[in-house]
Amino acid sequence: MSGLRRIAVVGAGLAAVSACDALRAQGYDGELVLYSAERGLPYDRPPLSKDVLLGKARHDDVQLRPEQWYEEQHVGLSEGTRVVAIRPQEGGLELIDGSVVGADRIVLATGGTPRALPVPGGDDPAVHLLRTWEDAERLRERLLPGARVAVVGAGLIGAETAAVARALGCRVTLIDPVPVPLTAVVGDDIAGALHLRHSAEGIDVVTAGVERVERRPGGLGVLLHLNGYGGSLSADTVVVGIGIRPATELAEAAGLAVDNGIVVDAGQRTSHPNVFAVGDVARREGHRVRHEHWEAAQQGGEAAAHGILGRPVPEPGAPWFWSDRHGSRLESVGTMADAERTVLRGSPDSGAFTVFGLRGDRVVAAASINRARDIKAARRVVDRRVVVDPLHLADESTDLRALLRR
Repeated sequence: MSGLRRIAVVGAGLAAVSACDALRAQGYDGELVLYSAERGLPYDRPPLSKDVLLGKARHDDVQLRPEQWYEEQHVGLSEGTRVVAIRPQEGGLELIDGSVVGADRIVLATGGTPRALPVPGGDDPAVHLLRTWEDAERLRERLLPGARVAVVGAGLIGAETAAVARALGCRVTLIDPVPVPLTAVVGDDIAGALHLRHSAEGIDVVTAGVERVERRPGGLGVLLHLNGYGGSLSADTVVVGIGIRPATELAEAAGLAVDNGIVVDAGQRTSHPNVFAVGDVARREGHRVRHEHWEAAQQGGEAAAHGILGRPVPEPGAPWFWSDRHGSRLESVGTMADAERTVLRGSPDSGAFTVFGLRGDRVVAAASINRARDIKAARRVVDRRVVVDPLHLADESTDLRALLRR
């Protein structure tokens, strides 16, 4: 229907599958092939640091789509196939076996690679990263009751992994040079409550950087430093959760514009008109950051389908994400760094409260712990740019949905 005969999607995460799904839903009837460097059906990554590590989820439980979906939607899945180059000028891809396949449009969904610990000993076999199913399987074998686990990085992945390791009976130390991580993302109150919870659950929290990792009799030594002071701790396993690097190698080699990710427009089109980029690897032009979250990946895939087919792209709304740890759920919408002031709804001592970020008389962000209904309403308030009275936000007797009708 579009005149496009073949679309190739490089990558197999949520953004890639969402792009395929949206293309078919919008009537694209040409050939559609998804190239995955991994074996097996594409799977969801957020459960890796939660239910997969806990042993509650098998590979079948985290598949993004069942096997029959690929057949029904006529999506070719090329498993274990690494793309080594894209050739947009020639309309093709080069595969690791040297073969070249044609493509009228290319969607790069290459995601990111976890940042390794950049210190001596950071490549020790007992130092683990967590990005793939295989990573989770290897790490799960190490999270035994009584095992000494040092987690470096107290962001979302690090904090979730530390919570799981503690739930499995490990002796956990969580290391980060920032005294209260995530403050810029969710605000002081939420970040503080989240970080204090680690200690309450029996995790040793250390504010420091890592200088090196060394082999010692019976395990590893993790040497720490902060402001000239040093120390060390012993561990059986080290888990590194210090973020990802966008996998831009294919884009750079093809001469695409890259700046903290592959630069794209609202329809996910790159600097080459026949190449699109989605998911963690993409950064929308005019935005400061890449949004490395589940919903952003899903929406990016859908936007790419609109862009490829030349249709208006829906406005995605404010960014939203969640994180589970210690039996509690964090949710956040909008960008708290854009707020001029905050309003608290509920008490941090209760374990369930919300913080709203305001700029002028409008809510630009909100974050909560165990207050899903607050965030559901806040998303609509942020997206509709509703003028609010801060007193109504703070008053727990106020139905937040009523603010949308004012």
